[in-house]
Amino acid sequence: MSENNTRLGIWLMVATTLVFAVQDGLSRHLADEYHVMMVVMIRYWFFAAFVIFLAKQQGIMREALKTEQLGLQVFRGVLLAGEICVTVLAFVWLSLIESHAVFACYPLIVALLSGPVLGEQVGWKRMAAIAIGFVGILIILQPGSGVFSPAALVPLLGAAMFALYGLLTRYAARKDSAMVSFFWTGIAGAVAMTLVGIWFWKPMAGGDWIWMITLCFSGVLGHWLLIKCYAVAEASAVQPFAYLQLVWVSIIGVSFLGETLRTNVMIGAVVVVGAGVFALWRERVAAKRAA
Repeated sequence: MSENNTRLGIWLMVATTLVFAVQDGLSRHLADEYHVMMVVMIRYWFFAAFVIFLAKQQGIMREALKTEQLGLQVFRGVLLAGEICVTVLAFVWLSLIESHAVFACYPLIVALLSGPVLGEQVGWKRMAAIAIGFVGILIILQPGSGVFSPAALVPLLGAAMFALYGLLTRYAARKDSAMVSFFWTGIAGAVAMTLVGIWFWKPMAGGDWIWMITLCFSGVLGHWLLIKCYAVAEASAVQPFAYLQLVWVSIIGVSFLGETLRTNVMIGAVVVVGAGVFALWRERVAAKRAA
């Protein structure tokens, strides 16, 4: 029986968001010098090594490989790898802060798609939260204004891909354990990124390898913290704190990457996050009623 320690789970989620924010900042830095496909490919090599190590350490390598949903698991892994490529590309084309402000809408997309994908009922309150959240996206993107760029839609695509990945993960959980899904996420993504990324290989400077290794270890640490977080606390209790990543990203973007925090982005982000937290709360309420 797993322990239920919400306070510890919250602190682990806070640490997770900080580590992932650092990871995104490093990805943004490296993608300025090297092709996005190459950077993500090397990340996935470390990711695959980590899941293999984890499975072997727990003595469940055979169990991790077994799945009745091989096509679904492979598609999930490739989809997540594609989403990471799209999101890192958004960091380069747009900015770290604005990309994350838009990406923060992914829980709303999850709520929107949970009906057609998982057959879940989405009430009018959650639908209202989704609509308000997308008003926040419009505030951030400012379509029709002179500052709008089509590149601003790239993080929205990344958010949609990540939302679909999350829904497929929940669908896969009906038959496969979390470890099986995690294992195939790393392996499928690493294979897919190697097939594509190897064509964009470019020798790295010695100093950049330090950043690359730090990026890879931050990814492993972030996933490990997230696993521990969900092991000690209910996902619905800690998920709202995942939005803290936007705060850490803003600090990193302004302090180290020379980005600016525009007023419309701040206002839009507050609207999106507020709507997302409300949607998560309504989902938790609905789950308790169904239990």
